[in-house]
Amino acid sequence: MDDDELQAIRAKRLAELQGQGQSQFGQPGGAPSASSGGGRGSEEEAKKGQMEEMRVNMLYQILDTSARERLGRIHMVKADKARAVEDLLIRMAQTNQLRGKVSESQLIDLLGRINQQEPPASQNKVVFNRRRFDDDSDEDYDL
Repeated sequence: MDDDELQAIRAKRLAELQGQGQSQFGQPGGAPSASSGGGRGSEEEAKKGQMEEMRVNMLYQILDTSARERLGRIHMVKADKARAVEDLLIRMAQTNQLRGKVSESQLIDLLGRINQQEPPASQNKVVFNRRRFDDDSDEDYDL
């Protein structure tokens, strides 16, 4: 898919979400219809969906293709770490600390700096417990 096609799909989805939010409040007086049941819940879901869509659009503008792919792979393995990196990138973009799109090598550098800042206790450590036997079975058979 081309970038223009993706943008068109995102814009269409955003318009659908906004349309759903307005249709709930279509009755006079601005009250949600009685058939909607949990009006606040669906309103909050629509708002969360819209915020997530804005977040995806911002990341689309911040990251180049290879960096987006790498962040997607990180998201599959460690979703919380990927979310933290996304938050950091969005904050950096909002404060004009980024110049142009972030490449994969820049993302790798950023991940390295984040890993260095983590406390060592949170890093995974593998410990091998090997069983050692003090007694030999050969000692039992003194000939």
